[in-house]
Amino acid sequence: MRHISKAERGLQPASASKRPGRLIFNCAASLIRTVKRRERRAPVALVALLFWTLLSPAAETNTPPAAKSAAPRVFLLDAKHLAESRQKIVAGDKNFESALAALEKDAKELLKSKPVSVMDKTVTPTSGDKHDYMSMAPYFWPNPATSNGLPYIRRDGERNPEIYKIPDHGNILGMPEKVETLALAYYFTGEEKYAVKAAEFLRVWFLDPATRMNPHFQYAQAVRGVNDGRGIGLIESRGLTRVVDGVGLLAGAKSWPEADQRALEKWFTEFLRWMRESENGRDESAAKNNHGTYYDMQVSSFALFLGDWEFATNVLRTAKAKRIAAQIEPDGRQPLELARTKAWSYSTANLSGLMSLAKLGECVGEDLWNYETPDGRSIHKALDFLAPFALREKKWTYQQLGGWSPDGFGSLARLGGLKFRDARYAELAAKFSSGKPSYRTLLLLPEPRRTDEESLH
Repeated sequence: MRHISKAERGLQPASASKRPGRLIFNCAASLIRTVKRRERRAPVALVALLFWTLLSPAAETNTPPAAKSAAPRVFLLDAKHLAESRQKIVAGDKNFESALAALEKDAKELLKSKPVSVMDKTVTPTSGDKHDYMSMAPYFWPNPATSNGLPYIRRDGERNPEIYKIPDHGNILGMPEKVETLALAYYFTGEEKYAVKAAEFLRVWFLDPATRMNPHFQYAQAVRGVNDGRGIGLIESRGLTRVVDGVGLLAGAKSWPEADQRALEKWFTEFLRWMRESENGRDESAAKNNHGTYYDMQVSSFALFLGDWEFATNVLRTAKAKRIAAQIEPDGRQPLELARTKAWSYSTANLSGLMSLAKLGECVGEDLWNYETPDGRSIHKALDFLAPFALREKKWTYQQLGGWSPDGFGSLARLGGLKFRDARYAELAAKFSSGKPSYRTLLLLPEPRRTDEESLH
């Protein structure tokens, strides 16, 4: 697995901002040597022009990130739209005022929050090391047929409140969102305080020896009386894909130096190796339902972050047959998700995962959006299947514990409107957001637009 260069990450050396004079001198000297090699002698006027250009304000190394136009190195987020949104904000576009204000409000609240870690739990895994992530299977309950309740038995869709006694699961779900929010605030405003806090969250969870998580998931989703952890538990690490994108937004921040970047890459290198080589990781890779989808999403995202394009490309290319063709019927049904006690929730969640794979596919030139089997299995068809239920044109007849609602479909419709150029989903997205997308949606995703050729049907 090759190391990613600073240039590929869009990062400046950590010391560059501290030695601007020397940097300018070195750059100028390099340019002069280049001119001399090509022109034999560099005219004095040209040399002066080179120095004048390098010493101009545009060449200063402490230019705020918000003034730069390069797209960030992200994979699930839309890098092009992020860069365009930032340029509009810098230019004073009033359409982004409320969205930016809402983002900053959330980010400022996070400045007061305390970072979480795997050391927050009061119990210890069977390894004896609290640095190991640990959680309990959510749908398993004490066995009423035994005196000690062991082994626990499965009640699909019903969460056992015991799981909340171990905070690792809740913490690993919340931490990536906090990092992303702070990183976005830094990216759009250039204010270092947001990067400082995001870096603090990252160091506490991944890097600091006293608090870091060991890079494996051996003890995730344990079933009492049965095992100490299962491959299924890897579904709980899916939020880490937001971490690698958040780090991409921190590029150039003084508070996220090269040493921290390298240390985080090392952590993800070890975690990805464990996902690929461990028994639990191989079990999750072989899963045929949403667990397999989210396994592929994670390993391909982490591989892209680490620069292993060959592995990521292979996963995403294979996902066409292994995930889309295998999970979606010609009429758009997802049978393995419909068999669950929360059929709507799992159907929308798995489709969201497949769409995430399609977004990652764009990074390596694999088109999962328009992939279709000869008998019509595709992401688009799965979206078509769910649409009439979301519009209440059809009644949801599959099981949905807790009651049915169209929740979860709005974001899928918006992505459908963007990727399929289908007017139906552009209008559906507007309906589900009451015509006013959230600030995150406005900043992170383009607005689906109808063309003259598109029409509702």
